Amino acid sequence: MTAVNIIDLFGYQFFQNALIGGCIAAVACAIVGLFLILKKEAMIGDGLSHTAFGGLALGLLFGVNPLLTALGASVLAVFAISYMRRKGIAPSDSAIAVMLALGFSTGLIVISIANGFNVELFSYLFGSILTIDQADLLMVALLGAATLMFVGIFRREMLSMVFDEDDSRVMGIPTKTLSTAFDLLVAVTIVLSIKVIGTILVVALLVLPGLSALKLNLSFRKTLFAAVGFSIASTVLGIMLSAILDIATGGLIVFISGLFFMLTFMYKKIG
Repeated sequence: MTAVNIIDLFGYQFFQNALIGGCIAAVACAIVGLFLILKKEAMIGDGLSHTAFGGLALGLLFGVNPLLTALGASVLAVFAISYMRRKGIAPSDSAIAVMLALGFSTGLIVISIANGFNVELFSYLFGSILTIDQADLLMVALLGAATLMFVGIFRREMLSMVFDEDDSRVMGIPTKTLSTAFDLLVAVTIVLSIKVIGTILVVALLVLPGLSALKLNLSFRKTLFAAVGFSIASTVLGIMLSAILDIATGGLIVFISGLFFMLTFMYKKIG
């Protein structure tokens, strides 16, 4: 494709929607993902993304907006995980595994009832950002704004909990409430990223930019900005290359994000 064709892409509404929606999701994933890594709870992203799959399948079966049912399923999973932790029914990783299994199996049952995959469900599994419409973009923008607002208001409390939850509790920070609220934020972030990268690969967009930024050994503020930079760069490059080369967008975004991680790893080794 020539340079003129590449420039012409920016004149198409679908491409503009993809870039805007992708950048919103990239920022939210980078910020939330960095806190997940520091809290050593990255796997909750994987658990909730697979639970969201069950919600997506139900939404498509009953003709409801799949992103709304995916959000509902993820939110229910967060409260179930929190309940199992609090009551000592299962430790954190086991509770996540339980909800992952229940959510994904629900999706498989619904698929069998609906006589197999359809194209729309397949696109939610692996992402289809080049097909994002104005309604999807509005939902992504609203969810992204909610994510940024929460982090902006509770950044200091979250940072304190990451490094010493016991001291945070002594200082009067409502650690249990904030932990549950943060898990809900993870669920929201996963749902707003489904159109961008799909439920299968969303955990990669949550984790890889933050890991890359942490390799640079910067202050927390600079690490946060670096994670956002890596995430946006991966997403924009992935969208552009997928449109040019006709390759799966989600796969390219994750591949480029993985390359950034490898480069920062090599930089740290050399340094």
